[in-house]
Amino acid sequence: MKTYVLRSKTVVPVLALGIALGCCEAGRAQGRILATGGVTEIEGAAGGGIVPWAFIAGYGTRDEIGATVSYTDLDLDDFRLRAAAIAVGIGDRVELSFARQRFDLGSTVPGRSVRQDVVGAKLRVVGDAVYDQDLWLPQVALGVQYKRNEDFDLVPKALGAKHAGGTDVYVAATKLFLAGLAGRNVLVDGTLRATRANQLGLLGFGGDLSDRYRVVFEGSMALFVTDRLGVGYEYRQKPNNLGAFREEAYQDVFVAWLPSKRLALTGAYARLGTVADRKRQDGLYLSGQASF
Repeated sequence: MKTYVLRSKTVVPVLALGIALGCCEAGRAQGRILATGGVTEIEGAAGGGIVPWAFIAGYGTRDEIGATVSYTDLDLDDFRLRAAAIAVGIGDRVELSFARQRFDLGSTVPGRSVRQDVVGAKLRVVGDAVYDQDLWLPQVALGVQYKRNEDFDLVPKALGAKHAGGTDVYVAATKLFLAGLAGRNVLVDGTLRATRANQLGLLGFGGDLSDRYRVVFEGSMALFVTDRLGVGYEYRQKPNNLGAFREEAYQDVFVAWLPSKRLALTGAYARLGTVADRKRQDGLYLSGQASF
């Protein structure tokens, strides 16, 4: 049976067109308040560094188109992950994103790396994280991420992974409490994801232990010390599909600085646990995002 795969050569021009449209709206696509576009999650969605939120990328309101571009570098003890991403937010309702990841394998496979493309879409279905302050209901969004590992035969297959591609489906609920703690804004997010990805898909999908989808929890909490500076914590549960190693949850402690709606800079200390054949993989996460 012939399989048709959505490649980045198709995705990039489509999202580039969306960004061009967003740039045309740039003079007025800044209607939402600061930080309500989030930063860029490692797979390209608007959110925290490792967890997608229910926010839609950019600062466009109901009648506007917004866009973001970002670059992320995660330097671990034995590995390095880099990701470039673009995202388009349409009418504060729909988000389309694309990310290209490169995972350098360090001393595990010297001089080699694994590449992965992630195509994402998100739909805000109910609620408003900011303006529904008098309601308990958070902003809720449904998201999907299709991932394709371009170097599946290099390491993932050898470790027992079953598939080079896979699709994650998630639901995110996000609430921003204005003046929620000591007069400062507080953000809380909870996300449920159905996935069978190994290390985000960088080590393939499914494995010798399990080839079934598992629902995992992801969460974020952030306190805005000032209107432009936030500190927080993230947690991301992982499936455990490969007998070669036990996959562990991701965690990070982050600082996000938003000097304006045009720019966001995020730094974090990340703990990813066991990655491939290396235990206790900790490192620094740095990400920059420009919004249009």
